[in-house]
Amino acid sequence: MLQPHIRIDETHGAKYALLPGDPARLDRISPFLSDVKELAYNREYRSISGFYKGVKVLAVSTGIGGCSAGIAIEELAHTGIKAMIRIGSCGAMQKGIALGDLILAAGAVRDDGASQAYVDLRFPAVADTELLNACLTAARQNGFAHHVGIIHSHESFYIDDNEKQTLFWAKRGVLGADMETAALFTIGRLRGIKTASILNNVVICGTDTANSIGGYADGEQATVRGEKNEIRTALEAFVLSEQK
Repeated sequence: MLQPHIRIDETHGAKYALLPGDPARLDRISPFLSDVKELAYNREYRSISGFYKGVKVLAVSTGIGGCSAGIAIEELAHTGIKAMIRIGSCGAMQKGIALGDLILAAGAVRDDGASQAYVDLRFPAVADTELLNACLTAARQNGFAHHVGIIHSHESFYIDDNEKQTLFWAKRGVLGADMETAALFTIGRLRGIKTASILNNVVICGTDTANSIGGYADGEQATVRGEKNEIRTALEAFVLSEQK
């Protein structure tokens, strides 16, 4: 059935999906794939299909935040997708995480609204173990700088006590912040979908978030490299998953 928001149906024939936030990022995913086809573009949801080393994959943008990501996750599941990897950006909350380093999320603090709408906060937001291990193997095999740990998924960039919240979670060892990973892990677990999240660090711990994100949008070299590395890592993880 044609899905109402992402505007694709089960005829795509893929099991795997990359989930970037930005629709423009699909233009940077396309060069990694062969036989690329543009599928749909409705609101924030742009989609393409293609092949990587013989494995068919989709790439579907989710927009910003857990609510819009949740719609994409649910509708992709309805079309037969069995595994999803978010490839997004984040801000580091610990020293020693450089621009362009990858953070592989093992779990997420559920400080977003979307995941809380689904289930009590006592339910953990964690990656699928096999898919996370495939991502870790791919990052290691390619020599990409990476870190593994917990992400803080928040609801808004502009809350009044943002600095206080950042310090609170940083003191508890949280590696970085995004807006979608908790929703992905929670919904995926509830719906029986394998999920992982690979985040490209675009903000050095202790620096201004808005300026750093602006630098990423303008094509800052290290973060552009990090984006390529997260795309490659996710695609290689799908290949490893297919070989099992």
